[in-house]
Amino acid sequence: MIRDFALQCTEMLLVLLLSPLLTGFVRKVKARLLRRQGPPLLQPYRDLVRLMRKEVVLAESASWLFRVIPYIVFAGTWVAAALVPTFRTGLMFSWSADLIAIIALLGSARFFLALAGLDVGTAFGGIGSSREVMIASLAEPAMLMIVFTLALIAGSTQLSTMAAFMASSVVGLRVSLALGLLALIMVAIAENARIPVDNPATHLELTMVHEAMVLEYSGRHLALIDLASELKLLLYVSLIGCLFTPWGISGPVETPQALIIGVIAYGAKLAVGGFLLAVFETAIAKMRVFRVPEFLGAALMLGLLATLLMFVSRSL
Repeated sequence: MIRDFALQCTEMLLVLLLSPLLTGFVRKVKARLLRRQGPPLLQPYRDLVRLMRKEVVLAESASWLFRVIPYIVFAGTWVAAALVPTFRTGLMFSWSADLIAIIALLGSARFFLALAGLDVGTAFGGIGSSREVMIASLAEPAMLMIVFTLALIAGSTQLSTMAAFMASSVVGLRVSLALGLLALIMVAIAENARIPVDNPATHLELTMVHEAMVLEYSGRHLALIDLASELKLLLYVSLIGCLFTPWGISGPVETPQALIIGVIAYGAKLAVGGFLLAVFETAIAKMRVFRVPEFLGAALMLGLLATLLMFVSRSL
């Protein structure tokens, strides 16, 4: 019991400490690809510490909900990220690590963040919230179709069970999994406000989505929201690694050597995922806002096609 609790706490601390490092790694790789020096790898940690030391400035029209929302968003995103198996399956809270529950946690965090954008009553906050809800209304159905496809293949929506099944030789090569992977990558890009859906480095009012909702935040509130967004990026990279590349993840009963191998494999997956994201964002331009529904509509169609192929292959 004590060992299981220690491993669960280790995973929670691991995702919390590695999320700013993943963001800094993506920024560094993008800068090097553009032949620039770029910020230091540990710059996200410095930004969080700097924001934590600053005083919180609140608008006069801000309600009590505006003050509480950063803590709700951070807590929900941290719990969702900690439920994804990273280096070991069958952790203490793995019974609650259901893919649908993780989607519900992320949806709740998004709902409260959209409320924060509307709470103060600024025009930019309203624009960002409306765009965020528009993206969510298209991304969540696509995500549910992906979950449905994976549940049909693995026979469960519990992540530890799905990771163990995907790591076995029973799966083989499936077209449905390839389509589900493409759809999940597209949804992850949209959910994390990355290029081509949104540019996380810009503050241009006519194009930004996530930044428009958090313009009124400062100090520790902004630090919590930034850390939540970094945790969300790590969550989706971990989710892709858990479901589609579950190699190296140790089982419920493994030796310390297997746990060390699992941690190393998880770090390698984060590095590869961050590098590929940086290359993709460097090679493509941001699309216009009214093209986003077409982008997410393609993800929804891929998820639907993956599900239909599963039914067709089972009937043959």
